[in-house]
Amino acid sequence: MDIYYKSTRSKSERVTASKAILNGLAENGGLYVPESIPSLDVDLAKLPTMDYRETAYAVMSKFLTDYTEEELRYCINNAYDSKFDTEEIAPLVKVGDVYGLELFHGKTIAFKDMALSILPYLLTTAAKKNNITNEIVILTATSGDTGKAALAGFADVPGTKIIVFYPKDGVSPIQEKQMVTQTGDNTFVVGIRGNFDQAQTGVKAMFNNEELKARMKDKGYQFSSANSINIGRLVPQIVYYVFAYGRMIKDNAIKAGDTINIVVPTGNFGNILAAYFAKQMGLPVNKLVCASNENKVLFDFFTTGDYDRNREFILTSSPSMDILISSNLERLIYMSCGMDTDKNMELMNELGRDGRYTITPAMRENIKDFYGNYASEVETKETIGSIFKKEHYLSDPHSAVAYCVYKKFKKDTGDSRPSVVASTASPYKFTRSVMTSVDKKYDALSDFELVDEMNKITGVKIPDAIEEIRNAPIRHKTVCDVDKMQDSVESFLGL
Repeated sequence: MDIYYKSTRSKSERVTASKAILNGLAENGGLYVPESIPSLDVDLAKLPTMDYRETAYAVMSKFLTDYTEEELRYCINNAYDSKFDTEEIAPLVKVGDVYGLELFHGKTIAFKDMALSILPYLLTTAAKKNNITNEIVILTATSGDTGKAALAGFADVPGTKIIVFYPKDGVSPIQEKQMVTQTGDNTFVVGIRGNFDQAQTGVKAMFNNEELKARMKDKGYQFSSANSINIGRLVPQIVYYVFAYGRMIKDNAIKAGDTINIVVPTGNFGNILAAYFAKQMGLPVNKLVCASNENKVLFDFFTTGDYDRNREFILTSSPSMDILISSNLERLIYMSCGMDTDKNMELMNELGRDGRYTITPAMRENIKDFYGNYASEVETKETIGSIFKKEHYLSDPHSAVAYCVYKKFKKDTGDSRPSVVASTASPYKFTRSVMTSVDKKYDALSDFELVDEMNKITGVKIPDAIEEIRNAPIRHKTVCDVDKMQDSVESFLGL
């Protein structure tokens, strides 16, 4: 069955998967959603015998129906290769009474690699399929990890340029150095004097600026996105939840058909939405546990049905979750109101105007698959220290938020069925936060001294991604105010 994509904000727009991936953002600032969620037609008992690439094809071929088998296998085989430092691509490890799905073994040691390794191939294949001759400009805001993963994926890819905006004082030192040392003649990185929400809003404004798009077209450019607003980012993320289920069967943690819970640390809502799509495909999932840090707008939403971004923006030790406008939540809102474009637009207009909206009781009933909770900064540090003490396993702060929330979920619900935590980044990416959670004495060390000390106490090899930036020169030095973001883009593109 062919799957087409509709905009959350337009009744008329209906496009193929490749066109949705090319466009990035839909009409009127909407997001692309499949008209229906396809079924996973693989016998669950067969999943343990399938490697990551086979699982990826089984899932992605259901969503990207206008890609031929040859095209899709080309994209998958080139994405999931030796750039990952483990044979399994996404290993499953036992951490106490829960399973950690390690999504950080790619080139930039964060879960964004899982999708951003394949997006350049999906995008350039889509351009050929749609006879696009323009150069594609990837325009992206990052709260820390998307930026580097996208830069690494698109660096020197013919026919593309990539421009990444990040909050200058809102990412970890390692995250920042990964971005500003990025090589590639087609890469541009800009620190903004503001937070991620402002960067994301600025990027969306440029996507919707018709006058800017017209000038770009005259120069032979067109925008696309590497954020999870792009459906080409979201679909590959579904794969690793299906893969994890197969590995749980293989490890005798469950039998085929048993239900599991999935726990996801999330800010922009894309990673947990991918788990929701996996459940909608037929993966036996009970609850989707949405784990927030102190920017707990999602916890409040799932608790009350009110989404309210009118609150203090808090900088935490888990910066990739420091978000108050969760873009991907719009896809869930749209689906929960029966794909009613008018209702979705009403709520999104309220968000734009008042900074808040309230969903209906019927919509709340439609999202009862989700459980929300949060971890404070103190709880996050305690969780990192506790897991290391008990399991000799180091968790990054984002994953620690999820491990902490999982304990609260178990206590609140009494649900002890096998559960998977999406472990989203390597602890090497957040050395100071992690090491000072183990022992305060480490705060006296420099960032790269902390890297060496982490290696010493864990025996875990220092990732190549860290060694590469240790002495790398700074290549990107542009910093701008929020209202000058478009000026930076115009300057880079010579408009």
